[in-house]
Amino acid sequence: MIKRWLLVAFLPLSSASIAAPVTPSFTTGTVTSHTESITTVSETIRQVDYHTGSSYTVTGTNINVPGTPGLDCPYTIHNQGQAFQFSETYFGPGISTETFIQRDTTIQSVTDSISVFSQ
Repeated sequence: MIKRWLLVAFLPLSSASIAAPVTPSFTTGTVTSHTESITTVSETIRQVDYHTGSSYTVTGTNINVPGTPGLDCPYTIHNQGQAFQFSETYFGPGISTETFIQRDTTIQSVTDSISVFSQ
């Protein structure tokens, strides 16, 4: 025959806590902190300017421009045998300029702090 024993511990159902005052054992102290961070910002900027109309420009020296300048105007030299300069420019509709900028900016931050306390 096997006998089994049951052990029961009797504890008080309620116990009272008694708070004792805590007295710090220091008189002065310091806390220091050092924080570093590095952030990289990547940017891509793209700007496209469009020209919706058209323009035609004629410039020069010693050139006869008959009537209203146009692509089919017969330009002639004013003083034959003399030096002359002639330039014509035509811009049609489309992209007039395009700007593309890609850059990375690195920002580094360092913070040091110290707190001094005394009793």
